[in-house]
Amino acid sequence: MQDGPRILIAAALGKIIEPILRQSLTDATIRIAEDKAAVQRAISDRLRFDVVVTDLTWMDYAVEYSFDGLDVLNALRQAGRQTPVIFAAQGHGRERDHLDEAVEQPEVAGIYRKATGPAPLIEAIDIAVSGGRLDASRFPPGNSPPDIMRIHAYFKKGRGTTAARLAGAIASGRAVNHDTLASTAHVGYDTAAKMVDYLGPLIKARREHNHELKMTPEVVYRWCGEHASYILSWCRRNGYSDVATRVTGP
Repeated sequence: MQDGPRILIAAALGKIIEPILRQSLTDATIRIAEDKAAVQRAISDRLRFDVVVTDLTWMDYAVEYSFDGLDVLNALRQAGRQTPVIFAAQGHGRERDHLDEAVEQPEVAGIYRKATGPAPLIEAIDIAVSGGRLDASRFPPGNSPPDIMRIHAYFKKGRGTTAARLAGAIASGRAVNHDTLASTAHVGYDTAAKMVDYLGPLIKARREHNHELKMTPEVVYRWCGEHASYILSWCRRNGYSDVATRVTGP
């Protein structure tokens, strides 16, 4: 049996990178998990990993609203597997919300940019296996500037918990007016009617709406749609799974 590092690659296209990893990490035990079920099997098996490399987001419409790298981290925690995690990012703006939460987690060794090729990934794995963290100068995380309100931080304080339910209901595609919002979010009609009061401050704090223009329900609905992938991710990982299922069409 190989006595090198034990590595889990949780990635939609993991088998593409597998030959390069095996060639470069000859003494490593490498397991590839390309979907949610495979990831759950790998984590629940007896083998404990020294490092987990996971896609930050699965760029597949059928998956992006129901599973991501933060779910992988959550599964590791629930299984009691304290393992260094490297998030593999595409490097586009749609991942920014995920990155904002990811970089704050103690298990996360750093962010690897897929566009940089396999050599930095091998380096990142070696660093994480030895207990180190990826230097931001070599592995820039790409998260939001520090003065931008983090969605996950807002959702966890005060009225943010209700804001999260409202945002999740809208992001699911099941809320189109105050009535359906109240029903989907499991809140009172009066609460649904005050959606601007709950989510407007977050949108403004993130500088995603012109302060000279009125904040309206239409703005809130559009914003929730633009951030739907992360909003649903946060909801399903924080006890709001009842609102976190995306409507995919007829």
